[in-house]
Amino acid sequence: MSIAENIAQVRANMAAAARAAGRDPGEILLVGASKMNDAAACREANIPFYRLDADLYGDFTRNFGRARTACIPFWTLGDDGKKGKMPRQCTYDYKIKVIEKFVRYELLRYKPRERTLPLDVHAHSLHMGIMWEERRRAKESKQTLFVNRYPLVEMGWTRAECYAYNKIVWGLATRASCCLFCPYHTNYFYQYIREHEPGCYACALQVDALVETHQARPPLKSKLFLSKSRKRLRDLTEKDCQDKQTFLYFQTPVWNGF
Repeated sequence: MSIAENIAQVRANMAAAARAAGRDPGEILLVGASKMNDAAACREANIPFYRLDADLYGDFTRNFGRARTACIPFWTLGDDGKKGKMPRQCTYDYKIKVIEKFVRYELLRYKPRERTLPLDVHAHSLHMGIMWEERRRAKESKQTLFVNRYPLVEMGWTRAECYAYNKIVWGLATRASCCLFCPYHTNYFYQYIREHEPGCYACALQVDALVETHQARPPLKSKLFLSKSRKRLRDLTEKDCQDKQTFLYFQTPVWNGF
């Protein structure tokens, strides 16, 4: 099904739901397009909504150089010029693990160290917003409770199609959802927040300074960098920042947020 067909189907479903509730279909579409936040949208669809917090930034800035921290995929450079990249563990530690604990202890009401009941083994679907371009990241779950589902991959939706859906149906101009100091950002991202969001840029500078002046635990031989260019953020040039990534929305280039 194409993006246009998907959007048409969503609109038809919303209109049918409005009529069934005795409401004007135009009213519910207007709410969907311009007035709803995520919690309100879930209430409208009768879906329970919870917001979970995990302070990766706080944990990292407090503990890096003093204790073991989550493994962030920093770009590395050895004294011999050898380039590399650290493995990524932060997604699991600060997203999947947080959700797993919430479901296990808050929703299913398990007690600490209580054995998982057979009826809960791989009985719960964990839907992840990985897009078609990222399908190599769509892995089977290692969690006892969950079966991983990747609806955007299953539908073949790219970032451009997700943007079009959110823009047309919900009136939202969305960008990539990622951490402020994710090493997968382009250099353009850091130029953008330096000019438009100085508070966020200061946080990124703090992380970059930490990995410059402190040694990881356990120690590493290579230097760590946020920038793919393996430069400090303060040293990025205008030429370094000409790596903006865009997609087309009705023939207009849109920055993807990375």
